[in-house]
Amino acid sequence: MSTDALVALDVGGTSIRGELLRPARDAGEVVDLEVLERVLADTPRGGAEPDGDAILDEIERVCKALLDSATSHRVSVGAVGVAVPGVVDTAAGAVHLAGNLGWRDVPVAAELSARLGVPVRVHHDVACAGLAERTLGAGRGVRDLLAVFIGTGIAATLTVAGMPVTGGHHAGELGHVPVREPGLPCPCGQTGCLEVYASARAIGRAYAAATGRDDVTSRDVVAALGTDPAADAVWDDALDALAHALLGAITLLGTERIVLGGGLSLAGDALVAPLRERLLARARVAVVPDIVTAGLGPRAGVVGAALATLG
Repeated sequence: MSTDALVALDVGGTSIRGELLRPARDAGEVVDLEVLERVLADTPRGGAEPDGDAILDEIERVCKALLDSATSHRVSVGAVGVAVPGVVDTAAGAVHLAGNLGWRDVPVAAELSARLGVPVRVHHDVACAGLAERTLGAGRGVRDLLAVFIGTGIAATLTVAGMPVTGGHHAGELGHVPVREPGLPCPCGQTGCLEVYASARAIGRAYAAATGRDDVTSRDVVAALGTDPAADAVWDDALDALAHALLGAITLLGTERIVLGGGLSLAGDALVAPLRERLLARARVAVVPDIVTAGLGPRAGVVGAALATLG
């Protein structure tokens, strides 16, 4: 797609991050994305349940603010790329299910394009984040890559021999790999899934149960490490579960590098160092790869939405 600039958004259950970007190319490949303008907005909530219509309206507002700014930067916008969670049909431009956004069978691309007067493409947020990390982030130049994004849930993207592995709808659902038997029930219907032990939400809930407090999150756990035995125990249990799942993945895939992204990756070495220790202690067949945190941080979804749209 030929364009001077484009608008890219990463839409989550709590925030909407948007950027006006100008791509730089070398031999036809995108090698950089210059940020011309940024907008960060809260995702509207409709009481206990998400308000899908209000969220669509807010996405429109953010897009229009970025489109309006293009004039002052003297660029033309040829497209808008939107990364969203859930079950996404990129070819059809539809979101079949996004529980955190209150959407079911919503033709998001067509609706936004009609409102904005610009072509819109919709993509899956984790697929976008993985694309961004392997193209411009911490996975750049790595042929066999496992990028794991740990936030409210856990998902991964796979690159094998330099090619992304899609495998249909289910590839990358690391959060639903069973790691305990018998295990805690998961909303997916299975028991013992990684996500119910090692996601940021699960860690916060486990710490709340251990302390009797209801106002804590995974960030509180990380902040209390080394000073609160309850936090240490919750963290250790989560990392044990994560190491179990990752050992299976790297043994199967021969992964060269693991990139850890999502909100939990902000724990940095408090996450990476003990995770590496666990893998080194357990691995007998697999070679433990490099483990690094995401190079693009919270921008990975926006950058990936841009790259996927430029495609």
